[in-house]
Amino acid sequence: MWRRLLLKGTSCLLQAADPKVLHHRPLSSLCLRLPPLRLLHRPPQAPYVGAGYFLAHGGTRAYKKDAKSAVELPVTPITVTEIKQYIRSKDIPFHDGYSCLHIPSIFVEPSARRDTFSLFVDKTTGQFLCKDTLVEGSWEDLQDCLEVMQKEEQDVLSPHVLLGYPDSVEEQEERDRELREVQRIWSSAVPLTDVPEDEALLIKTMFQITKVSNATLKKFGVRLFKPTKSLVFPWFGGPDCSLKGVKLLSAQSTDTDKVTYNEATVPKCSSYYNLFGLPLVSRMDSEVVLTGHELDTLAVSQATGLPSVALPRGVSCLPPILLPYLEQFKRVTLWLGGDIRSWEASKIFSRKLGLRRCSLVRPGEYRPCPVEALAQGKNLNHIVNASIPAAHKSIVSFKQLREDVYGELLNTEQVAGVKWTRFLELNRILKGHRKGELTVFTGPTGSGKTTFISELALDLCMQGVNTLWGSFEINNVRLAKIMLTQFSMQRLEENLEQYDFWADKFEDLPLYFMTFHGQQNIKAVLDTMQHAVYLYDINHVVIDNLQFMMGQENLSVDKFAVQDHIVGAFRKFATNSSCHVTLIIHPRKEEDDRELQTASIFGSAKASQEADNVLILQEKKLVTCPGRRSLQVTKNRFDGDVGIFPLDFLKSSLTFSAPVKGKHKLRKVASKPENEESEEDEAAVKKTQVKKEKAEKANKTTKTPRPAAGK
Repeated sequence: MWRRLLLKGTSCLLQAADPKVLHHRPLSSLCLRLPPLRLLHRPPQAPYVGAGYFLAHGGTRAYKKDAKSAVELPVTPITVTEIKQYIRSKDIPFHDGYSCLHIPSIFVEPSARRDTFSLFVDKTTGQFLCKDTLVEGSWEDLQDCLEVMQKEEQDVLSPHVLLGYPDSVEEQEERDRELREVQRIWSSAVPLTDVPEDEALLIKTMFQITKVSNATLKKFGVRLFKPTKSLVFPWFGGPDCSLKGVKLLSAQSTDTDKVTYNEATVPKCSSYYNLFGLPLVSRMDSEVVLTGHELDTLAVSQATGLPSVALPRGVSCLPPILLPYLEQFKRVTLWLGGDIRSWEASKIFSRKLGLRRCSLVRPGEYRPCPVEALAQGKNLNHIVNASIPAAHKSIVSFKQLREDVYGELLNTEQVAGVKWTRFLELNRILKGHRKGELTVFTGPTGSGKTTFISELALDLCMQGVNTLWGSFEINNVRLAKIMLTQFSMQRLEENLEQYDFWADKFEDLPLYFMTFHGQQNIKAVLDTMQHAVYLYDINHVVIDNLQFMMGQENLSVDKFAVQDHIVGAFRKFATNSSCHVTLIIHPRKEEDDRELQTASIFGSAKASQEADNVLILQEKKLVTCPGRRSLQVTKNRFDGDVGIFPLDFLKSSLTFSAPVKGKHKLRKVASKPENEESEEDEAAVKKTQVKKEKAEKANKTTKTPRPAAGK
């Protein structure tokens, strides 16, 4: 709405906003965040297409039209060349940074700018952030602001222009509640230096940070929340370094010597953008160590003295909105952990940060995560100095690959990928879900392909695999309903009182949806996928299905050639983006009594050739009862194992599961009353005793010697 007013040249808008009730305008996105299913409202970062409903307190269903239900389709992606050309046309000086362009902030008075370039424009998306005022927006927003300034002949624009009123009273109340909760937790927590020495030692032992000094904990402002025995890490941000949030970390011991950590953030994870340790970094620092955990940051800072910051969500995500805060560093060392997963994340994040300035700490036996390295007495300075450059040439030798090969041999389970928890037989065959692969999935019409693949993807998403759904056949509301039912393992329409409980948990999953529906152009879909990988660090993309993407292509071209082009594009995307793509393809028309094969996939052989994995949902039609389903793996490029295992479909929860081994051999017996069963048991025992007595008599008779003749 404000953009239309700006384009009309309404200068009074610059003073119309009341800063007391304003909040930052959320960034626009090309793909759709998982539809949050809270009562009465939706957060601004998560609208979805279609009308929304809410449950009234009286138990009746009421209709509510969401003001943010309409989502624009992806526009033509902006390039860095176009951004530079536009900035030059406005006679604005800029500095070409690593991942952003730096320009003077248009939201700060010219006298206060002091030739500082505090407004950062992302080279990939065009989104911008002003570090002085925390104003953020899209590339279109920045263009509108510059046009208004030129038309009104102004040197500065009020930051309130890009701030809007709350979408609803409920959302404003929720933000106020979160802020009060942050203040309550922080005021209730106590510095570890104020805790008795024996109790502090017990806490350090619990978190395995006995080597971390009290001075380091005090320097970073770490506190202890006694009710839950959790460490509290503060989020100080903004020009005034005010308290904006907290992260609570609890420790849980396992059977092994290692400790598992559980995290909780206020505000919720999707709104938590804290680079822990950033307030301690000086403007003159040119080197920083980026870690995946707050405890690792404490260890690096204490052992090396280097500036160190921690990502807010570990190795699963590097939000682009944080890139401007890392622009000042000429060297960024990524030490995200000591396993293969952190190593893969380091290579992906280095592309966002700029390959030429990034160096990576390769995981290995002598290079664990920083907090473990500190506990083992290793030289952290030596490990940081031994990091390897992220930039690489097109041709490498085995000498450069040697450590990578050894790392894969050492971590065979982690290399195999993320394991499924609901489909253990699939783990036995495929070994796991791996990045950079293409999976082709097919099955008979009406066999439940979408339902099965939604549970398969949900299983991975529940384990932290960032997932993007492209459902062109059914709309997102229906798909979200199916996945929520599978997530809760029950029919929520029969248990509406539990809806909010499960919806809140479901909302926290790293799950996103594209807003496409029906026939779409492959270029628009790929642009959206690339955008989502950059913004949300997507690891898994599901496309349902290929046939719906072929309608917008050139009709004069052979349809098999079009399909080959689309499959090749997805293959290239999966490899270049290090993202797993699952592609659903309908089979060719086959006889109902024939099982599907790899050759049954619609189109030419390119789909099965390009795919790393080929999965087929087999269905055996039965006349008297529902068909029997099974999942067959006909191709596995990782290690060659193939196989098939049966599935049981539970209609109440819309889930598939592998039946217990030998279940098909069991026979059903009609149930009988307990007294009849006991009488039958007694009769069987007596019958057995009688047979035993007869057998003993027969044995005695055969053993008795015959009398001699004549006696």
